[in-house]
Amino acid sequence: MVMRKDLARGMNARTIGSGKETIVLAHGYGGDQSIWDKIVPELAASHRVLVFDWCFSGAVKDPTLYEPAKYGSYDGFAEDLIGLIEELVIKVDESSSSSSSSSVYYVGHSMSAMIGCIASLKRPNLFQGLILVGASPRFINSEDYEGGFEMSQIEQLFSSIESNFEEWATNFASLVVDSSDPLSIDKFEKCLKKMRPEVALSLAKTVFLSDCRDILDKVVVPCHIMQTRNDAVVPSSVPKYIQSKIMNGTCHVDIIDTDGHFPQLTAHTQFLEVLFRILVS
Repeated sequence: MVMRKDLARGMNARTIGSGKETIVLAHGYGGDQSIWDKIVPELAASHRVLVFDWCFSGAVKDPTLYEPAKYGSYDGFAEDLIGLIEELVIKVDESSSSSSSSSVYYVGHSMSAMIGCIASLKRPNLFQGLILVGASPRFINSEDYEGGFEMSQIEQLFSSIESNFEEWATNFASLVVDSSDPLSIDKFEKCLKKMRPEVALSLAKTVFLSDCRDILDKVVVPCHIMQTRNDAVVPSSVPKYIQSKIMNGTCHVDIIDTDGHFPQLTAHTQFLEVLFRILVS
């Protein structure tokens, strides 16, 4: 087991740039920190940027970092996130000559959006703001909620990962990334296929069976939601639902003019415009 003090190194965490504000970029299922490559240079010109690979990522060298029991819910990820921020932002500020700590803005994509919300419940003073990209608190439909999938579809997804991971990964990448951007499809497909199949299945169960709806009204950190106009895994009703639950509906929803689940890949210029506008506000 990797001790907390080695967590940042194990998760390939690094900071780029400098500034009074730190932007933490957290990738989602199947990705790694390279998902943010198109936006990091411009962000780092005016901010300190923290990127890392979640322990399930194929970019992580130590396979023992991913513990199925610990990561059977998002709480384990939230604890890791808090640890990374404490180690690479808070302690660095405390050891420097700066008289004030950096403001931390968290950008969580896909599953990492809910991880950020949970981390903010545990340590609300750690975050200046949350930017939730392609967020979903629950993927399964119920009588009073549209998550986008029936349980039978989720079970078929698990079966496909288990029976032929390579084929499923190819098909899934084509489903979730804008079809007009083959380079971005290929990039995500390669990231996804670096995952170990048993980790991909274990984590898929964590993600697609999760239900975080009951935490949303407890979030007190200011939030913004970023969503594409057409997302195969997050229907348009979901950002509206999240908006209605967080801080009495005061969080704003920005629609990015692209298809798919990865606006930071397929519409990075517009993504940056919206992100900078959020940071200024």
